[in-house]
Amino acid sequence: MNLITATGVIYAREMRPTLRNPMAIITGLLQPLLYVALFGPLLSTFSLPGVPGGGTPWAWFIPGMLVFTTLFGTAFAGADLMYERDMGSLERLLASPVSRIALLVGQVGRQVSTLLVQALVLIVVVLPFGLSVDPLGTFLGLVMLILLSAAVGIASLGLGLVIKQAYLFYTAVQTAILPLMLTAGMLLPMDTAPGWLYVLSRINPLTHVVNAERALFAGNFSHPAILISVGIVVLGGAGATAFALRAIRKLSA
Repeated sequence: MNLITATGVIYAREMRPTLRNPMAIITGLLQPLLYVALFGPLLSTFSLPGVPGGGTPWAWFIPGMLVFTTLFGTAFAGADLMYERDMGSLERLLASPVSRIALLVGQVGRQVSTLLVQALVLIVVVLPFGLSVDPLGTFLGLVMLILLSAAVGIASLGLGLVIKQAYLFYTAVQTAILPLMLTAGMLLPMDTAPGWLYVLSRINPLTHVVNAERALFAGNFSHPAILISVGIVVLGGAGATAFALRAIRKLSA
């Protein structure tokens, strides 16, 4: 079985429960829609940098909201693998000739597909309220979100293989992602933050990804954050894959 076929088999296996019960997609979409409904009326009270001339605050908020949804939606992917390990199904998978890379990509594919659907729905919902996007930039922004979600999801799978106790896994993930989300300027601008908080936001690699998404959605293809964020998601994905492969090979040894 080649890599593509094996990945498709694992992906189909993971997607079947979601397709039979799409409540997971609906529930996952509810949170960003609530943020839009509750934060939207406040946007006009902030000075939002990076909003294109003539653009609405949605052009600043929605790209950040999509990165927020991507990070939150894939960071806990390892919990599913922990459940499979506890139930014994992971052991059977590892005993099969399926490629370890196919196993990781197929596993995380469900989260990536779900987030892509949620992102498209969120964009369509806000368009009538004044969101204006560049079609090509939006497409490239979604591609970058796919790469980001894959990198975060695979890293989470590796962490789920390394950590044995579920409560330790959730504690580790929450401890890691909350500072990243809060200091990346996804929901609130960091330009007017206190000095120490602004410095933290500049160190945070996700800040560049958020800025790149805003630039792409606005059609500003020359923004320096775009190339930086491409490097971040590609190198991050490579590092996450190496980490998860090492963890899964150690488990199957």
